[in-house]
Amino acid sequence: MIYKKYPSNLKKIALTIFFLFLSSPVSLAKPQNKTIIPVKVGVILGDLEHSVTEEIWLSCIKLAISDFYASHVHYKTRLVLNIRESKNNIVAAAAKALDLIKNEKVKAIIGPVTSMETSFVISLGEEARVPIISFSATSPSLTSLSSPYFFQFAQNDSSQVKAISAIVKHFGWRHVVPIYVDTSSGEAVIPYLIDALEEVNARVPYRSVISPTATDDQIEKELYKLKTMQTRVFVLHMTPELCSRLVHKANEIGMMTEGYVWITTNGLTNSLKTIDFEFLDLIDGVLGVETYIPKQLQQFMSRLHRQIQKYTTVRLNLDVFGLWAYDATFALAMAIEQVYGNTTSVVPQDLNVASNKLTDLESVAVSRDGPQLRQALLTTRFQGIAGDFSLIDGQLQSSTFQIVNINGGASRKIGFWTPQHGLVNKTFLSSNIGPIIWPGDSLSVPKGWEIPTNGIKLKIGVPVKDGFIELVKVTTDPSTNTTDVTGFSIDVFKAAVEMLPYALPYDFVPFTNPDGTNTGLTYNDLCDQNFDAVVGMPYTEAGVVMVAPVKDIKRQSAWTFLKPWRWDLWLTIACFFLFIGFVVWVLEHRINKHFRGPPAYQVGTSIWYSFSTMVFAQPARVYSNLARFVMTVWIFVVLVLTINYTASLTSLYTVEKFQPTVTTLNDLLRNGDNVGYVRNYVRGILNQVGFDNSKLKAFDTMEEIDEALSKGSANGGIAAVVDESPNMKIFIAKYCKKYTMLGPFFKTDGFAFVFPKHSPLVRDVSQALLNVTEGELIMNIENKWFKKESHCQDLNTNVSSKSLGTDSFWVLFVFVGLVSTLALIIFVASFIYRHRHVLVHSDTDSKPSTSEKVRAMFKIFNEKDLNYHTFKTKQPQETAEASSNNNSCPRSPVLHHNPNHRDSYSVFDIEQPQYESPEEALATTDDVVTVQEMHRTTP
Repeated sequence: MIYKKYPSNLKKIALTIFFLFLSSPVSLAKPQNKTIIPVKVGVILGDLEHSVTEEIWLSCIKLAISDFYASHVHYKTRLVLNIRESKNNIVAAAAKALDLIKNEKVKAIIGPVTSMETSFVISLGEEARVPIISFSATSPSLTSLSSPYFFQFAQNDSSQVKAISAIVKHFGWRHVVPIYVDTSSGEAVIPYLIDALEEVNARVPYRSVISPTATDDQIEKELYKLKTMQTRVFVLHMTPELCSRLVHKANEIGMMTEGYVWITTNGLTNSLKTIDFEFLDLIDGVLGVETYIPKQLQQFMSRLHRQIQKYTTVRLNLDVFGLWAYDATFALAMAIEQVYGNTTSVVPQDLNVASNKLTDLESVAVSRDGPQLRQALLTTRFQGIAGDFSLIDGQLQSSTFQIVNINGGASRKIGFWTPQHGLVNKTFLSSNIGPIIWPGDSLSVPKGWEIPTNGIKLKIGVPVKDGFIELVKVTTDPSTNTTDVTGFSIDVFKAAVEMLPYALPYDFVPFTNPDGTNTGLTYNDLCDQNFDAVVGMPYTEAGVVMVAPVKDIKRQSAWTFLKPWRWDLWLTIACFFLFIGFVVWVLEHRINKHFRGPPAYQVGTSIWYSFSTMVFAQPARVYSNLARFVMTVWIFVVLVLTINYTASLTSLYTVEKFQPTVTTLNDLLRNGDNVGYVRNYVRGILNQVGFDNSKLKAFDTMEEIDEALSKGSANGGIAAVVDESPNMKIFIAKYCKKYTMLGPFFKTDGFAFVFPKHSPLVRDVSQALLNVTEGELIMNIENKWFKKESHCQDLNTNVSSKSLGTDSFWVLFVFVGLVSTLALIIFVASFIYRHRHVLVHSDTDSKPSTSEKVRAMFKIFNEKDLNYHTFKTKQPQETAEASSNNNSCPRSPVLHHNPNHRDSYSVFDIEQPQYESPEEALATTDDVVTVQEMHRTTP
């Protein structure tokens, strides 16, 4: 961590007075009449004489001691600070630590400031069992040392990489270039950053390493190198001093303008408050990842400023490292009290005797209390001013990061990142962070890449083909040595490039042998070459199809009328005709005279009635509401089936005149026919299906394929050709009268243009291709290159009419089946309820058996329901005729004459016999109702 230096004597004097105030007996709040146990603690900072920032950190340490003992007056221990300065020198930092451990007998050391200094001091602390507590060293390399006596009370740099990758993912950037200082702490975070970016499908095409001692010219040279690259998203991870120099140069060469993206890591963003305003004005539009500080920080900062402003009016800024210094001191004071609070004094009883030499490495004493103090620190938990304070393996746990946008010399909060919810806005309700003002005062999100400014055009690879030149054709003029590339794929690529919102310079580079001939390599071989993109693969729908000759059908088969439906559908329909007839008979035969009579007559009538619905000519009416409901649903189903059958049969007799000689690959396998192909990968597919290599023949041109298909498999030719659909479309367009295309039989991933993985052009070109294919432009290009001959007819529309099966109408059959079954259940339940007295045991002496009861119910079921309205209303002639034929019936209806009408009769009141027991029902013959013959009388 490098900090801003201020040579102001006024600030030094003011802070010196303030530090004296914090060190006074009043500030320590010493309890009276109690034994105070002083505990020595070392503090190693960099250069207090020239760094106001470090002076503020020291003030935070002292303020933490004052606050802690002011709120814990009864505690017996008191921290005594022994302050040392390393002057920003690694060796000096180690020497100061050794002096504190060996001579001052400190129980813990707070510091040093930088990660490099800390890495040297850690080993000394482990050797002497003295905890080394760092509040400013954030390098991940420190945790790799695995020292049990090192405590990292600052957020590890690796904890922020997920937040950075979330920003990259949110804006859809695919390439990111980290710019970092060439030190161990600068390099340590890069592997974590690369892994996090790869998880969001972003990659690092280049790493820009800046030496901490680099000159302005060296920095400018590296920036010009970055400017010639495509990537425009940069992550800065370096000291504020080095970053300030780099940003100055970036502004000078135009790299802080619209289209660029700059993201600073939290170590740099956390220090922005201590950097001069001139630097902040240079980084307008920069995004930063910053440690989130809770609201209680404002109270602490106000109190600290009030104390300082008593002695100076100079504006001092507190960063998060000062807060971590405060919390680290507070935690150390708690641990010290836990270890030494129950003792009367701290008398070091070390295992080794100290040497007279101040820095003798061989005679470093080992603290007996080190393990207890280490354990106390590990278990310390409290709510610090920088957030929840808790350690796992000696490391402060990562918390929330806030995302800031630098504008107008200040940082503006635009969102947050949390381990639980990821990237969220300021309300924590959505992931739409912002608004953001980008470099150049732009409100548009940069796309993250640009065409290089070095004038180099993209190299677009193009394959050279012997056949199917409609897709891509390469011609060379020997006189001028110029190459012309045309074709369907080339026109689609040009159309897509024209739709890009920026210019894309490119050159087509044919992929040929030195003599200009076809290389014979595959698409995969072409993609492995050093091209920026590859064009020439057909852009159309994917799939492997088959082309076969067609034959003219002069006469239809005598069984063509069965072809619209498969046998399973025919069988299902026949079963449902019988089932519907049965249901209607059950519902109607007791109330409808058309469904009564001898058994054979009833069966025939029911079947005939059901089948007559095919032509909607039912011979009789139905009276039951249940039967009407069933017939309504069934007639709808019959209507749908009839319409489908009529349409399919009409198509068979009037439209279909051609059909292919083979329709599936299984036909070719079964017949042992020869099969042709064009692409090598298609041969592999045919081998997997089961074709032997002896039956497969390769072709290059359409003329060769036509000749082989004309010969046929029996004459040394082929029965069909199988290949990718673009090639076969071109073939059919030329020979449409002789052949037809079937399939696709296999789906492939698709054909388009090839770019290197993670190329920033992919998203823009894909969107442009989508715009081309959704409009009329693609149709015009297809008509230009795939134009059919004038005599061609469309034979592919109806080359085959697939018969439909039950699977096409299963919903209708399930519905009518449920309706019919429900009607039967309702009828049976109603019938049993009406005649329940037959099943209930009577008071008579004789007790009928269950079989007798069932027989009685079936006998009633087979009789007329004389209470139904169809048997209550009769014409006079029917009534008289029934009376003459059945005058022996014990009961007769009463005819009421209407005196107001001379020749009229009232409605008959017919009563149905009621049975008191199953025996009476079985003993009764057919219910025959007789009426008295009445003569018309004159009033």
